Amino acid sequence: MNKHKLKALILMVGAIFMAFLMVNVTSQAARMDMVDVSNNNGYMSTAEYVSMRNEFGVKALTVKISEGTTFKDGYAASNIANGQAAGLYVNGYHFAHYTTKAQAIAEADFAGQTAKAAGLPVGAVLATDVEAEEQGNLSKATNDRNNVAFMQEIQKFGYRADIYTSGSWANNKMTIKGKTGWVAGYPFVPAGKQWYTNNNAWQWSGSAHFRISYGGFDVSQLYTNYYTAGQKSTVKPTDKDAVKANNQAANKHTSKPSASAKWVKEKKTYTLKTAVKLRTGASTSSIAITILPAGTTVKTDQAIIQGGYRWVRQPRFSGYGYLATGPANNSLEYVKTGASHTYYAVKAGDSWWSIAHHNGLSMTTLASQNGKSIYTTIYPGQRLVVR
Repeated sequence: MNKHKLKALILMVGAIFMAFLMVNVTSQAARMDMVDVSNNNGYMSTAEYVSMRNEFGVKALTVKISEGTTFKDGYAASNIANGQAAGLYVNGYHFAHYTTKAQAIAEADFAGQTAKAAGLPVGAVLATDVEAEEQGNLSKATNDRNNVAFMQEIQKFGYRADIYTSGSWANNKMTIKGKTGWVAGYPFVPAGKQWYTNNNAWQWSGSAHFRISYGGFDVSQLYTNYYTAGQKSTVKPTDKDAVKANNQAANKHTSKPSASAKWVKEKKTYTLKTAVKLRTGASTSSIAITILPAGTTVKTDQAIIQGGYRWVRQPRFSGYGYLATGPANNSLEYVKTGASHTYYAVKAGDSWWSIAHHNGLSMTTLASQNGKSIYTTIYPGQRLVVR
């Protein structure tokens, strides 16, 4: 073999090896096959969904339809229409509060009627989102019975059924059979992980970002064609390299603890003496998930000294929450030092505007002092700080 042929062969083998390596590295990234949206995300335009499809490879959209037997998501209709216009396969979900079979059937009827009115197409999935405190207090057998009742009822409206829940609840608080279920579990670094492969979908992040859309989104990787009904999209991403690059970037977790800090096991139960901010990370600059009112019982599993604070970690349904305590005297990070708060119990029909107006506040102020945004869903029985 002459030198030119040998050189060509070496270059060809090298190119094949690099191509294989790149494919293998790219395959390590969890994919953004499906995104779910609700009123928390505000109005979403067709252009935003096209960007998700073209730049991130999103194939399916799952839209919040309803909650309980009173709440209808006001953005459901526009999300369904705009998602379809962008060429995405559109599904829906209902946030469940049922604790009995009768309540499950009532919620399914409410969800089915609301979905029809919002324009969710027949044949789409209408999943039941089972992660509320009510179901956490029930037995596995009771949750299984209620979930079956919901799914059987929802099928009467022409929709396909499924269950969404957290990984810690799957086959613990309820049965999730193989080749069914949409399960949430957020690894610190998603790249290289393949969780819940025996189910329809794995929701691997609750804070993914898209280029032209504001805020964080829940994204999932699909293992079956259940959420796309086996249909091949007629609209393809315009830049496959952008899809690969953006998915790889999304798999990198940016809020890592300091290298000098070390988490230690600390299983304790705290009763809060005053309102405390529950955050998404161990930093006072991290987003506040909510403000836990005085008297709340908090169970923790780990602790760390970071940024001048002693932080404790609270396991939650889909990930963790973090609370700051003083490193020296174990004092809590007060919302207002020594302040007592006045609370308002949300009633059916209330809104951020009506509660804020009644208490002489702006909607933004009311939401902020409760660690939320004006797009966060509120529901009857929830307590909000108004003073």
